[in-house]
Amino acid sequence: MKLCDFEVGNDRALFLIAGPCVIESRELALETAGRLREMTHRLGIPFLYKSSFDKANRSSVKSYRGPGLDEGLRILEAVREQIGVPVLTDVHEDTPLEAVAAVVDVLQTPAFLCRQTDFIQRVAAQGRPVNIKKGQFLAPWDMAHVVDKARAAGNDQVMVCERGVSFGYNTLISDMRGLAVMRRTGCPVVFDATHSVQQPGGRGDASGGQREFVPVLSRAAVAAGVAGLFMETHPDPERALSDGPNAWPLQRMEALLTTLKALDEVAKRQGFIEDQDLISAKD
Repeated sequence: MKLCDFEVGNDRALFLIAGPCVIESRELALETAGRLREMTHRLGIPFLYKSSFDKANRSSVKSYRGPGLDEGLRILEAVREQIGVPVLTDVHEDTPLEAVAAVVDVLQTPAFLCRQTDFIQRVAAQGRPVNIKKGQFLAPWDMAHVVDKARAAGNDQVMVCERGVSFGYNTLISDMRGLAVMRRTGCPVVFDATHSVQQPGGRGDASGGQREFVPVLSRAAVAAGVAGLFMETHPDPERALSDGPNAWPLQRMEALLTTLKALDEVAKRQGFIEDQDLISAKD
């Protein structure tokens, strides 16, 4: 699949989606995007910058949601033009999709909304590539139906994203078998390494997280075989205004990416050896 100016696929070189969870300021966005562009350029990893102008699914009504649509789009446009990288952002049911699609390169649908047929089809109808996050409540084989909905809207530029499955209260588990199952959709599979270590509502009025396991899960996912990685990062995660506990520190990104690039090359050197007909999945 063509994603911006590069080809992506489960058999292609690993690409990265990364940035702070939510837009905090123009300065932080430009700084973070610039540093990520420099390190991914050195490593030869295709890169998209990600940040949200409005996080509608915060734990508390008092939590910071972002700068809003107008200012958020201005900042994302500045990142796109000044840093020279494609940008991705989240959209929601009440988002003016045409206005967002006019600025950003890739639209992302939140996990909670993956079963909303009209929403998925409206997003797909914008003609932009779409990264569809799998719900925490959904089996991996059920993503085939979500993909069918998006394609029925006339858009074949669809990626599917794993971000963990609810396992008891405030806990997520990532099942690496699901990555292979989701490859059966024919879509590039993205693994969200930072939301997979999130603890939803784990701090009562905010989500917690275990960022120390980001390298563990990202290495496992790349070894299992994915097209891309999604990682939220921040120069100072302890002061991040959203998802700080599960964000990976920006200054430690390049070292981790170096390892992941090497693992990706090994995993894809001879293709995936498993027989797809033996994967226990529902058509």
